[in-house]
Amino acid sequence: MKYIIFSTLVLFLFACGDNPTQPTVTTPPAPDDGGTNTNTLSVKSASVPTSIKRIATSPDPNRKLGSPNIQVEIEGLGGGKCFLIGIFTDQFYKADSTMASGGKIVFKRDEPYKPGLMYLMLPDNKTTVQLLVDADQTFSMKTKMNNLINSMKVEGSLDNQLLYQTFKFDASQKPRFQTITNKMKAATKGTPEYEGLKAQQDKLGAERRDYLDRVFSENPTSLFTAFKEGGQNPNFKREGNLNDDGAFMHEYRRLFWSNVNFDDVRLLYTPIISNKLKRYMNELVAQNPDSIRTWASYLVDQTLDKPEFYKYFANWITLNYEPTKTSLMDSEAVFVHMIQNYFTYERAFWSDSVEVHGLQLRAYEMGSSLVGQKGPNIQSNDPNGQLRSIYEMDAKYIVVYMWNPECDHCAEQTPQLVQLYHQWKPRGMDVYGIAVNTEDKAWKDAIKKYEMPWVNVFDPTNKSIYATYFVDNTPEVYVLDPDRNIIGKNLKVDQITTILQKDMKKRGLM
Repeated sequence: MKYIIFSTLVLFLFACGDNPTQPTVTTPPAPDDGGTNTNTLSVKSASVPTSIKRIATSPDPNRKLGSPNIQVEIEGLGGGKCFLIGIFTDQFYKADSTMASGGKIVFKRDEPYKPGLMYLMLPDNKTTVQLLVDADQTFSMKTKMNNLINSMKVEGSLDNQLLYQTFKFDASQKPRFQTITNKMKAATKGTPEYEGLKAQQDKLGAERRDYLDRVFSENPTSLFTAFKEGGQNPNFKREGNLNDDGAFMHEYRRLFWSNVNFDDVRLLYTPIISNKLKRYMNELVAQNPDSIRTWASYLVDQTLDKPEFYKYFANWITLNYEPTKTSLMDSEAVFVHMIQNYFTYERAFWSDSVEVHGLQLRAYEMGSSLVGQKGPNIQSNDPNGQLRSIYEMDAKYIVVYMWNPECDHCAEQTPQLVQLYHQWKPRGMDVYGIAVNTEDKAWKDAIKKYEMPWVNVFDPTNKSIYATYFVDNTPEVYVLDPDRNIIGKNLKVDQITTILQKDMKKRGLM
């Protein structure tokens, strides 16, 4: 069943775009916007500081897209096949192709391209030229093969004039930044020399922000402004209570999307949204289920009335925390949260009721066995036909072991668990073994083969274990504490000891 559901999610994800096909060409480089930083915490905070406000204005949704007539002339190019590569989030697709002749390239057709960032792939299949395409798709670009950026001249496209003007500005700053950075590496932090260099670095950063602020304010409706501004990191003073690292990172996460206009669907046809989402979820949010659920909802809830962004964010987060796709402890907690809150009949507007039902059913099956919850009790028959219950066991800690006699990994893990059982039984650990997807004879033969000394049960109907302890792959290991709360899951046998010792230490039992 897991593979059916996974396929469904993939279909959801690609329903977000025009189902573009990936070209067999070298992946173009992403724009330089993004940034770096770190970690964790809650969600409530003060209002957005007035220094951080969205400038870019959404385009008129009723505007008419023009027929493309894009002419590019590159001195020193020669001839060969060129591709126009589009992008939807992080998926590249071939939008068009044409032949270059004498360094001249023309893309002309009746059907408009999707507005966004595109890459012109030159005949060497390595060199790319970035271009922004919006409603007016008639413009020309002229440059030289040995100096693509600094020689670029654009006519008929304000967006591309601004794009290459900014490329040139960044290129002029780069040597100065690099020189200062190298000197700072050789200087000692806290010394007058270091602080002087830091001031120079800050001044260059301020010059770039001032330059971009001026461009943004003068061109509020341009695709360039929406694209470039959306890629900027939050910029606010680290003062007052924000001097605390935790408070600062909380505010940084909270403001991370403040420059993105979720009404502007053009941004989904650039790498900006995908790059920011990966950084937000993988780097800025602590990788534990509570933080992931909190900050995923903080983002997705902002887009509930922004259909295309909502569809992309909900699918991407859910798919990336699908239990078979991550090593996160208790990824089911994230998956269940996303399905129950965002893949509902009312909200998953791109799907039919059968697909939603399948996802909701899977979330229901997982929902009773999340870390921190009370472990469900199970009553099922042992080899003698006696009903045996988890809650009748009096050991301090119970390992719930779900296995299959024909499973290769079970054949490897079961002898290790037998050994661990003999070591830990005197210290308060017991095992409740549940055989799944097998036959009565195979189950009983395997118990004898491995000399499994604990409580063993099997229910050929699966009724007694349905929607209790979720098992995706066997063997599946859960650990219950003295209060019968789940404190560990998705474990290998050699990880059980760590879980037990950690909880015993917390309770003063060691």
